[in-house]
Amino acid sequence: MNLTLGANTVINHNDIMVKISSGLPVDASAFRLFANNKVKDDLDMVFYGQPKNENGSILWKQDQNKNHEFIVNLSKLANDVTKVAFTITCDKYQPISQLSNLSIEIIANNQVIAIGEVDIVGRQEKALIMGEIYRRNSEWKFRFIAQGFNGGLKPLAENYGVNIVDEENSSETKTNQVSNANQVNNPNPSSKVNLNKISLSKDKTTVNLTKQDNYGMIGINLNWNKLNKEQKRGFLSNFLNTNKNIDLDLAAFVRLKDNSIYVIQALGNTFGSLNYPCYVQLMEDDRNGSNKDGEWIYINGEHWNKIDEVLIYTFIYEGVPNWNQTDAIVKVQVPGQPEIETPLTEGDNRNRLCAIVHLKNDKGAIKIQRLNRYFSDQQDLSQAYGWEFRWQAGRK
Repeated sequence: MNLTLGANTVINHNDIMVKISSGLPVDASAFRLFANNKVKDDLDMVFYGQPKNENGSILWKQDQNKNHEFIVNLSKLANDVTKVAFTITCDKYQPISQLSNLSIEIIANNQVIAIGEVDIVGRQEKALIMGEIYRRNSEWKFRFIAQGFNGGLKPLAENYGVNIVDEENSSETKTNQVSNANQVNNPNPSSKVNLNKISLSKDKTTVNLTKQDNYGMIGINLNWNKLNKEQKRGFLSNFLNTNKNIDLDLAAFVRLKDNSIYVIQALGNTFGSLNYPCYVQLMEDDRNGSNKDGEWIYINGEHWNKIDEVLIYTFIYEGVPNWNQTDAIVKVQVPGQPEIETPLTEGDNRNRLCAIVHLKNDKGAIKIQRLNRYFSDQQDLSQAYGWEFRWQAGRK
């Protein structure tokens, strides 16, 4: 079905793909909206910097021709979601009229069920609301909109209630990027979206950072929520003590260029040092996830040339393993570089330890790889990645 502007069609499928084609590069985003036509938090925006939301109801990817594809599972959208809007923005110097073509397709079972083609002649806007999936009574529909919006992604996102961190124009953000052991820029993830953020996932596991002589103070942050914080404790759970809050510990293996190796973790009080080998230090142990800043490990980037690799991991020191309920997320913050984050997903509740990311000195640059592998303990982890440590039981 070829849709004219303002036309709509019923969607009779739970799983669909929304494909945006433009001929030339554009940025595409999806916004999960509620009754006030606004998002609730930053997880309602799905784009290149955040390619999926928390329950996987909307996923973003690009095909081999750089077309944007949003995989939408309508059955996973919560009852209070009223619509999902799909938008594009051009390069800041390029109006829509400079594109070779622009269209949006609704695809189900590998068949195009609706298509809207935008007449781009004379269009001077830099952003466009392409269309929206919306709920009408008990069914879902798609409406072709092609509504122009001036100003690019930032004002478009703010129109939907997303609070954007503008790194280019914010002197406060620039100041906070120059971090030290006591202060690292840590924007509230529930209220702001950083357009320069990089999300590592199964589909995108590696990122290479620009080579620098001095990387400054590199911060790795682990944040999580208490387990079962709303759950009522019954007699048996009190008796058996099965409802303990989870204590996640952030830790690291460090190898220097001289092949000396170190373990950085609260267990055993091996917190490391920033100014002496191994140039890596654990700054805080958050026992129950109540600290809003979580736990931090810092790497002294002034000595990155002496470091060969750093493997970041976390383990459940107390509490029953239930990775999904921790809502754990790890962020790597390098001054002057985009923030890198990865959630602890695909958790294996049989194991208490997760290898998160690996930072490798690649001819002076930093290569960061998402691991997200689960192990029973530190010994299994060290054997899997070839670290020759001797282990014994310990407490903190």
